Amino acid sequence: MQRTDEDEPGAVTFESLADESGLGVVDPIARHRYSFSTPTAVSPTPVDPDRFRLPVDAAVEITAESLTLPTVVATYVRDSSGEMLAEAEHFAYEEFPEDAYSIELCTPVKCYLRVESAVTVTADATRMTISFESPTEIRVGARSHHDRPAATVTTTSDPADVMAAVSTFGSALKTTSAERSYPTLRGHPPTVELGEELHVPDRVAPPDTGVRIELPPEYGSIYAAAPLAYYLGARLEPAVDPDAGDEPRLVTDAGFEHSLASPRGFEAEVERVLKQAFFLDCVTRTEGRYEVDLHERHAIEPAVDLDFEALYDASLAERLEAYLSVPYSVLDDHVPEWRRTAHVAPTPDSVELLPFVVEDLSVVRSPVAETLPESSVQATAVDTFLRERAGEFTRSSSESSRSASEASGGADASANAPADSATGSPNDSFVQPETTDSLGQTWIGDGMPVGASKATPAAFEHRLDRTPVAGDVHITVVCNDAGMDAERDVVEESYGARADLPFDVSLRRDVTTAELRDILDSEREFLHYIGHIDDDGFECADGRLDATTLETVSVDAFLLNACQSYQQGMALVEAGSIGGVVTLDEVINTGAVRIGRAMARLLNRGFPLQAALDVARDESIVGGQYIVVGDGGLAIAQAESGTPNVCEIEREGEAFRIDVSTYPTDQRGLGSMIIPYLGEADEYYLSSGAAGSFTLSRAELAEFLTLEDVPVKLDGTLRWSADVSPEDLSPEDS
Repeated sequence: MQRTDEDEPGAVTFESLADESGLGVVDPIARHRYSFSTPTAVSPTPVDPDRFRLPVDAAVEITAESLTLPTVVATYVRDSSGEMLAEAEHFAYEEFPEDAYSIELCTPVKCYLRVESAVTVTADATRMTISFESPTEIRVGARSHHDRPAATVTTTSDPADVMAAVSTFGSALKTTSAERSYPTLRGHPPTVELGEELHVPDRVAPPDTGVRIELPPEYGSIYAAAPLAYYLGARLEPAVDPDAGDEPRLVTDAGFEHSLASPRGFEAEVERVLKQAFFLDCVTRTEGRYEVDLHERHAIEPAVDLDFEALYDASLAERLEAYLSVPYSVLDDHVPEWRRTAHVAPTPDSVELLPFVVEDLSVVRSPVAETLPESSVQATAVDTFLRERAGEFTRSSSESSRSASEASGGADASANAPADSATGSPNDSFVQPETTDSLGQTWIGDGMPVGASKATPAAFEHRLDRTPVAGDVHITVVCNDAGMDAERDVVEESYGARADLPFDVSLRRDVTTAELRDILDSEREFLHYIGHIDDDGFECADGRLDATTLETVSVDAFLLNACQSYQQGMALVEAGSIGGVVTLDEVINTGAVRIGRAMARLLNRGFPLQAALDVARDESIVGGQYIVVGDGGLAIAQAESGTPNVCEIEREGEAFRIDVSTYPTDQRGLGSMIIPYLGEADEYYLSSGAAGSFTLSRAELAEFLTLEDVPVKLDGTLRWSADVSPEDLSPEDS
């Protein structure tokens, strides 16, 4: 196997495929890869990345008569001046005469081709081929989706200094045009540390967008405004206008003002302005480099008096003024569902997590939550046990849970749960954040959140320090109780069941404390633990391993499918992991098996931790006992189509209605697009949440289900498209 760019750890690398003729492209930080098949073997030779019009991390040259892609991806063909000649997707057929062309491929590792030849692009339902008139020199450039902060800003706890620190976030924008609504054109904000004095490195000076946000100098207001300041490249300043008092407002250098005080409240108004500016940028950018047929533009254009062609060339401040002239009610139904609402404690320490929160444009709110007594959470666990199955054992200590279950006939699932189960400190009481309309909720503050992920600074620091790995995706399944073999068998089959990605899946049974310690300290993408956990730690063949005693952990992510695994999971994150799924209290075995099975298959198909759990929760009434700790956006594999999605199918006589919901990832965040390819649908849709409702015939639906193995809800039951048979699509009364 031949490699290039080995001297630059973490850079994109290229390799000749070992098992077939072709070229492999590897992003060792994001752990993504893609391959192109060629008629004959190729030998990649490094070339200067600067030869490409758009930035790439590395580039090689190969000679081939064609490149075949294992999937169909959005493909843009441009001439030597950069003008787009065609956009190709499923069932494409495009021919171009001999000339110089640039071809952009929206693959999991972003790729660009430069060729001088006649070009033909063809695609069917599953594959795409780019052909040339003869063996041709092809320059292939690739860019990682992974983005690191440019620097670290130090701030004191003084709110004025915190404002100055947050004002630097816009320095990460790679453009101030409407195209910054593409996730790849929004960089990672600089990290922030608390210190004894304010220090802002020169290279993270805020951009000059002519926009500022004036607000009271208090943590809650500053944090809520941070995502908007980042997206607008705006400065935060104390509200000092004697006529306006301390009323928060958005102001441009041209004299435009927009009040951020409304009957809805400051946080809700900031959220609206962010969503409105972002959404209308997504529409305006269709006049630019990517002139795509966007569904949302067709939906709103008749109802708004906006000249999108003129707005594309306007300044950011001018566009913002025009956007905010549109009533939000006109846009509300078409704005994509937001990926995350972050409930951020208004304390000085929270500023260090803020760059990671705003990177994906999360909505920020001050925590409003109900504090739940531990007894109510335990009561829920007991209730689900009684409703699920009498006599079934839980996943707390194996001997105690089984003996209590047998003695009571299954009547008391938590009879021997310790009095302080799942709580490790006075700050870790249960809290339930207020519900929002985002796809996910993140809690940043004290307490164990019910129904939200728990973010910590350590998780995001570990993500930035993630070690480059160019080889297989390593997954270890540990089953420490023979009575749980049902889950072991189904998850072992799920992980690695993909021909397009190299997986190394190992199964370990009845491991000792030393063996589990070695597993946790070895570099691997994921640990799926099946067994028992209590206050003393993981139950092993020779005793307990308490994760709080571990100095380092090298496993990226985990699922601790055991009772009361919250504290052990938090300890893994503090010691080195990036994120994981844990339980808040007792879970019964049958429910845990269903959750574990669903999680394994969803993670295998590229769902991030939080999205996978959101879908899997519906598989069992114990789903409410599971939460994500650390970074819920981490994915252990890439989605075949780039964007994980769930399809809900309902029968309508002889036809079927299908609703598609998509889930953003760190690589395909807010601003990404998809084409569902359902029936006559041939428009792009903004990704995140609902992506349209379509009516298909039985034959059209059967064909769609063959495109990719995705989770589908058929008649209210979670299935997988590869497992849906023609009989499942027959009329209900047949």
